[in-house]
Parts: sequence; C-alpha cells; structure tokens
Amino acid sequence: MNLKIIKISTFVLPLILLSMFITNLKLDSKNHPMNDSITQKVDSLLQIMTIEEKVGQMNLYNGFWDATGPVPEGGDAKTKYDHLRKGWVGGMLNVRGVKNVRGVQKIAVEETRLGIPLIIGFDVIHGYKTISPIPLAESASWDLEAIENSARIAATEASAAGINWTFAPMVDISRDPRWGRVMEGAGEDPFLGSKIAIARVKGFQGEDLSQPNTIAACAKHFAAYGFVESGREYNTVDMSNVKLFNTVLPPFKAAAENGVRTFMNSFNDLNGIPVSGSKFLQRDILKDKWNFNGFVVSDWASINEIIYWGHAKNKKEAAFIASTAGSDMDMEGHVYVQELAELVKAGQIDEAIIDEAAGRILRVKFELGLFDNPYKYCNEEREKSIIGQASHHEAALDIAKKSIVLLKNENNILPLKKEGQKIALIGPLANDKNSPLGSWRLASEDNSAVSILEGMEAYTKNELSYAKGIELFKGQATFRNQVEINKGDRQGIEEALNIAKDSDVVVMVLGEHGFQSGEARSRTELNLPGLQQELLEAIYHVNKNIVLVLQNGRPLAIEWAAEHIPAIIEGWQLGSETGNAIAQVLYGDYNPSGKLPMTFPRNVGQIPIYYNYNNTGRATNREGNVFWSHYIDKENSPLYPFGHGLSYTTFKYSDLKVDTSNYGKNIKVEISVDITNSGKRKGKEVAQLYIRDKVASIVRPIKELKGFELVELDTNQTITVSFSLTANELGFYNNDGNYIIEPGDFDVFVGGSSVTEIKSEFTLK
Repeated sequence: MNLKIIKISTFVLPLILLSMFITNLKLDSKNHPMNDSITQKVDSLLQIMTIEEKVGQMNLYNGFWDATGPVPEGGDAKTKYDHLRKGWVGGMLNVRGVKNVRGVQKIAVEETRLGIPLIIGFDVIHGYKTISPIPLAESASWDLEAIENSARIAATEASAAGINWTFAPMVDISRDPRWGRVMEGAGEDPFLGSKIAIARVKGFQGEDLSQPNTIAACAKHFAAYGFVESGREYNTVDMSNVKLFNTVLPPFKAAAENGVRTFMNSFNDLNGIPVSGSKFLQRDILKDKWNFNGFVVSDWASINEIIYWGHAKNKKEAAFIASTAGSDMDMEGHVYVQELAELVKAGQIDEAIIDEAAGRILRVKFELGLFDNPYKYCNEEREKSIIGQASHHEAALDIAKKSIVLLKNENNILPLKKEGQKIALIGPLANDKNSPLGSWRLASEDNSAVSILEGMEAYTKNELSYAKGIELFKGQATFRNQVEINKGDRQGIEEALNIAKDSDVVVMVLGEHGFQSGEARSRTELNLPGLQQELLEAIYHVNKNIVLVLQNGRPLAIEWAAEHIPAIIEGWQLGSETGNAIAQVLYGDYNPSGKLPMTFPRNVGQIPIYYNYNNTGRATNREGNVFWSHYIDKENSPLYPFGHGLSYTTFKYSDLKVDTSNYGKNIKVEISVDITNSGKRKGKEVAQLYIRDKVASIVRPIKELKGFELVELDTNQTITVSFSLTANELGFYNNDGNYIIEPGDFDVFVGGSSVTEIKSEFTLK
C-alpha cells in the first residue's frame, strides 16, 4: 500500500490503524497502558507520520479566513492555509458555525496526506449563545448540580455549532479582585474551587466524550496566574511552595483526577521560569506525579513570549524550552511549526518528545470520536434546533437566581411589594441589555440580555419610573477596546432626583459594565466607576429608602453604601436572563440563597484580603499597645466575608456534635449540627464547615473550608446536617509537595459564613 497517495475518507484511516500490528510502543506506559486500544491506534499513526506532520499536530491556529469564502491570496492567512493543506495544523480556534467548521475540517480530512481531523476550540466560558452568569457569579450559588448543568448546556450548544473543545474551566484561585479575570473563576478558596472545577469538567465532558453533545474541557491557567503581582494582567508571580501546593494546585489536581482532557498554561512566571517553559509544573507535577495523559496547550502566543521574558533569545530556543518542558501545543505562537522539525533533524531534540506531545493530542481526538466521524459536530439541523432553545433559557434563569447574594436588608425593605408601591428605577446599568452578558461571551448576540427594567416591568403592577441618571462611558464598550469613563456629564441626575423624590422605594442599579472585568481589565480602584457614587449619594439625600443592585464581575469596595444603604443585592453579571432573575428576587418570588465566593474589602488598601489567612505572632492586641498586626486607619475585618449571604428568612444553628472515635488509618471524624428555619419563609441555606489545625509543622490558616451542604427548610423546620472529615481534609502539603497528616488538636466551626463562631474541637492521636 502506498501511504503517500492516500486521500482519507471518514472511515479509511481508522480501518488502516485497526489492522496494523502494534509494536515498539513509544509512549509513556504509566500514562498510556499497553491494553489501551486508543494508545495502539495513536502509536500506529505516529509510525507513519513524518516529523513535520507530528509537529503539525502541535500547532494551533486562530481562524484566519471565512472557510466558506475564497482561498487566501497572501500574507499570514495564506501561510496558515498552506500549512492546513499540508497537515501541519492540529487544531483551530475561533472557527464556529457548522458551515465554517465543516469547511476547515474538510481540508484537513480530504486534502492532506493522512487526513487527520482537526480539534476545534473556542472560549465557551459561561455559555455559547444562551449566556449563563459569569463563573464567579455561578460560584456564589454553591450549587454544584446547577453549575454542572450550566456547563452541560454550554457544551450542548457549542457542540451543535461545530466546536469540540472549550478553553474552560478557569480554576485559578485568586485573592486579588483588582485582577479582572476573577470573573472567570470560582473565587478565593481551594476547597470550593476544587468542587466547582469538578462540576464544570463533568458538565462540559459528560459521561462519554465521544458523544456529539460533549466537548473536551481545559483546566486553566496552569499555574498561579491568580497571584500576579499588583493584580495586573500578564505580570510576574512569586510565591512559596506551601502556597502553591495548598492553595493554587488543588483545583487543578481535582480536574486532572476527574478526567479533564486538556490543560492550558498561563502568562506568568513561577520560580523565575515562564510557565510555558516550566518542567516543574508540566512534567514533574502534571504528567509525572498526577499521571495526566491529556495534552497541554499554551495560552495565546505564550511560548513565543518566552523571548520577551528574557528566558530565550529567539524562537528556536523558545521552542526547545517549551517542548522539552512539556507544553504540547502552541497556540498562535508560530514557534513549533517553524522550529521544532529542524531541531529534531539537527539532533537537538529527541523525536520521542515530539511523539509524546503529538500522541497526547491524537489521543484526545480519538476520544472525541473524530477519527470515526470527523464531521460528527457538523449537523446543520442540530445546530438550528438546539442553540438557544427555551429549556436552555429556563436553566440560565435558574442558575442566575441561585447566584444572587443578598448582602444587606435592614428593616426588611426587601422583598418589594408587587402592588401599591411607587418605585423608581435608576442607574446607568438599569436598562442595559449588553453589560449583563458579562465578558467572555463571544458567541452571544449583543444586547440580547433581559434588562432589569424589562424584568421589573413584566413582573409588577406597581407604578414604575425609570431614569438613567448618568452615562457610564463616553462611547461604546466592546470586548477589545477600552473606553473613557464619564466623569463630567451630569445632565441626567436632575431627572433621577425628581423621580426618586416622588417614590416609595428607589432601586438603583450600579456597578461595572460587563467589559470592565475579564482579561486585561485590571483596576487600581474598586469603587463604583465614574459618577455612580455621586449619583448614589445624591439620591440618598432625597430618598433613603434605597435598594442597591450591584452588577459587577469582581468584589467591589462599597464601604459608604454598606454603611448608608438599607438593602444591597450582589447581582453580578447574570447573563441572558438577568432582568428576570433580579425581578424575581426583588419581589420575593425567589428567596436569595447565594453566598460570596470571594471576600469584599473595605478598600483597596486591604488587598489581598481573604478568610483563610495564616495566624501570626501578633495577631491580636495582647499587650494593649500599637505593636500588633493591624492598620492605624482601618479595621482588619472585611466589608463582607467569604461565605456571607442573607435570606428573606433566618437560620439558627445548634447542637454541634463531633464524634472522633475512629483514629485508625482510615480517619473519619463525624460532625453534625441542627439547623432551624426560624423565619417566616421557606428558604435555602449553605451550611459551611471549617477547621483549624491548631499546631502544625507548618503554620496553618486560622480557618479552612472543608465541607458544605446546600439545604432547603420550611418555616420552623429543623434538620440535622452531617459532615465527615477524612484524611483528604485533615492534612496539608509541605514545602516538598508531600501530603502529610499530623496528630494534634483541631477546632471545627459550622455556620452560615466564614465568620461563624459556633465551635467544637477534636484531637487526632
């Protein structure tokens, strides 16, 4: 058989591979056992590939032309097109829609020597066409089933549009809300972050990755990107191994252990090495210690940027560093495709390195079923019928309501009455249909969200008046631009004051536009941007009966509002169904149950601020003088702590019990607590379990979340909630990355937030 003249159809290549006798397996047997049929197929294919074709699998290009239009005639697009026809492209991103995906896939499958299908990636971060709340908002639900379902719907819609790989979930832990990308993650806590990482991976990938409604997930950014200095994007990171192993890595490890098929490295350095070139992270930890057998993709051009870090002098060195360190696929860096084949031919890189990387990529393609049917994601009828269907919007509304956090509700100003109240709705975001979609919603339709004005108008018989008050921007904000914030145009304030004076209640919708958080949206201030604080205070002077609805992608410093405004709702950016979700909470048809996944600071000077900080030698004012760990101008405590969130009812915790009778190898500490709905409404509560290891070989945090349960109680109902602490929760990582469990005394806390004082204790002997 002359392999050089094969033009692969949908089924020819798999039959060839299955018929080949498998010998001389080259891939790592620890990651790819000999009895794995996919490993056999991968190895057989590698044996007939040229070095250029193998390197081609390691090359990921951004969409470079309309796949249903004319062939590019010159420049970068022409080069990429030629590489595609040669089989020198392993995948493409930002190609979406069945026609476009079919167009590029057809070239890869029918015009190249071996017909290896492409993997098609896209940033499906919190929905495809139907947009769910931003990930930080979803995390505030603490509802793992709803979060998994949100990812499942996103995968269903994206796969119907030809996509089979998402660059999500982002599992970076971060304690710095100045960093705009906190909106993509699960907040500050590694335990909660790990649980949510698992839920999102399961949602995207389902039970069987070969099904046409699943997509490969990608845990990013590996690793420590959430700790960039000053909260500034693309910046450096410097941290201890204790912080790395105990705070940063757990969500990544959880994703790997639960089958995530790809990892993405990040833009920062760690230990002085740009992480795209970090052997410590990619080989020693991920591929060796964790036995990860998927592949690692760079972030956009991050391998090329090894040069700008000053760690490589040219693309050849950058290609050598990244590939030998374990970075398998180069996203838009143009480094591997230009340099790796020559490095192998010159004997500077062992071809086994290339085989391993290409083999990992081919493995995921086999798992996706692309070799069985490269066009399985290219069904136009499915695309038309599935994307944006009503059931998806119902699910988006469900998770949006669950994501809302009631921060404050003095005098039970909420819920609003549905009749008999004159309500003023004021604010630059109150009638915005684009901002609620948030950042990273590339496939959505602009201005497609239900605005809060629309939601309230459809939900009440009250007299409802609306005034914008001020403009937030001078110009139109988009995903890629930065617009000037309005700091001088006050012409709408007078109208807002007039309707506020004549109203029973004022609902003010303030915060950040959806494009003020996300990638490259770092901020040095966390106040209400522009003239919003001025507007808020002006309205307060004429009507103090204010409900503040925040829309934002990060924790904000709203100390004035927390002191003066009687009711505050954290409404985030909730996606397509924003207005309907907010309206149902405002009018009481949905009792808010969200809890903060990130601490809210009093001001920027407290940052980084987080609940699980280490104790210090002078944590309290033992001696009654100034020489202890504090500020002289502000208290240490946060404005709103991690885990905080109120309800329209109240919950009472009592009868905390700890049973520590089992001290054998299988440690199991059983804990129970009674929770009573002591209010007048049915409601949900997130019961949170924290521990403190009081004395250890390494200083431990004052509290660590180690369990939570979301429960629903009727009025006057009492239930007993149980938790179990095992070796998985009671140990920690030392500086060498070894997990250890030490005997000693532990405190255990249970309550409705991280500041709970309901405490017991136990001892491990």
